[in-house]
Amino acid sequence: MASTLKERGDARLLHTLAAHLRPLHGTTPDDELLAFVAQGRIVLLGEASHGTHEFYELRARLTQRLVAEHGFTAVVAEADWPDAWRVNRYVRSLGEDASAERALAGFERFPTWMWRNTAVRDFVEWLRAHNAKLPRRRQAGFYGMDMYSLFASIQKVLDYLDRTDPEAARRARARYACFDHYGEDSQAYGYAASFGLKPHCEDEVVQQLREMNRRAASFGTRPGMERDEAFFAQQNARLVRNAEEYYRSMFHRKVSSWNLRDQHMMETLEALDAHLKDDGPPPRMVVWAHNSHLGDASATEMGERGEWNVGQLARERWGQQAMLVGFSTYTGTVAAASAWDAPVERKRVREGLPGSCEELFHETAEPNFWLPLRENPELQALLAAPRLQRAIGVIYMPQTERISHYFETRLPQQFDVMAHLDRTRAVDPLDEAGGWSGMEPPETYPSGL
Repeated sequence: MASTLKERGDARLLHTLAAHLRPLHGTTPDDELLAFVAQGRIVLLGEASHGTHEFYELRARLTQRLVAEHGFTAVVAEADWPDAWRVNRYVRSLGEDASAERALAGFERFPTWMWRNTAVRDFVEWLRAHNAKLPRRRQAGFYGMDMYSLFASIQKVLDYLDRTDPEAARRARARYACFDHYGEDSQAYGYAASFGLKPHCEDEVVQQLREMNRRAASFGTRPGMERDEAFFAQQNARLVRNAEEYYRSMFHRKVSSWNLRDQHMMETLEALDAHLKDDGPPPRMVVWAHNSHLGDASATEMGERGEWNVGQLARERWGQQAMLVGFSTYTGTVAAASAWDAPVERKRVREGLPGSCEELFHETAEPNFWLPLRENPELQALLAAPRLQRAIGVIYMPQTERISHYFETRLPQQFDVMAHLDRTRAVDPLDEAGGWSGMEPPETYPSGL
């Protein structure tokens, strides 16, 4: 049986840490936590898994208060741009969807439970009701920043141009015809292009993005639906250009594909920041993604192997305006699959490993709390030593947990805030058979994060 921290002589560490714990009443953020997090203009709210109910719920409740009380006007999720835009239209009372559940129906690919769950549905309904009381300029939108919708985004560009400029649509079809031989299989394109089996489409997607950039620029900064729709199409063209490079890279170097993906997410945040400004004050945005994307990679072994992420890039871009918030849990259950494209299961989360952040937080004997890491020299010194940290994506493999789900981190440099919920449960999916069913192609391939 593994020894406890106290048995290993770390009782002093626990005693000193206790003075820094701030109470967290389940998934209800108190005023102190809200005030601390609201110091940021770009607030990045993480999660230690893609299938834990309490992470989603606490993130949603924090976001509700940031939107309602601090004027945040964008929620940006680790989700595909076209699917999230459908939700964005719903929360602004646009489009034809009659409910949040219908608006979330665009998330059809594995892992559907990541966004099609009850916590996200309830938040989307809240956001629509909140926006209904406000003028358009003060409404909060819902956006995606991920890059797996290569073929869906091509179609969105063509749909937009068909409505607005048939001649430009003809040019776009000619360029995007480069992808026609792959049956909307992004990985098949990447394999063929990366190994020289077929010509790649880089020149064509760059040309199309340049044309869409010129078109979007013609709307200036004047607000309105036409400008929003042009921006939506422009970002789809940007996604196609970045996804083309991503899929070509993924069969060679894992580090390169990870960096390309997080660079795309960062470019999306910067584009939204500029678009939402409308010649007014800089917008305030909340970002929802996995800890592995939002904690500063330079403070972890990810950075040691040459990887960067959104959290690191956000700090470099926005400095103290970026507030990085991590979540953790010690044990409970999680919604995850055992392999790519496998059915979702309700899995038991093993207790945190010895030497991990999760074990340290559990040994405090406080079930839920948060730590103010930013500008806290005593706490930063106390937690300066590297520790293991768990990361569960859409796949959870308890039998190989140490190698599959843990990496080393220096916590005070990784996050500005850490929220710990000691025992958690799996999200409740919206789909058939109680939600515990598998779907198809992996949205978060190859990392699962």
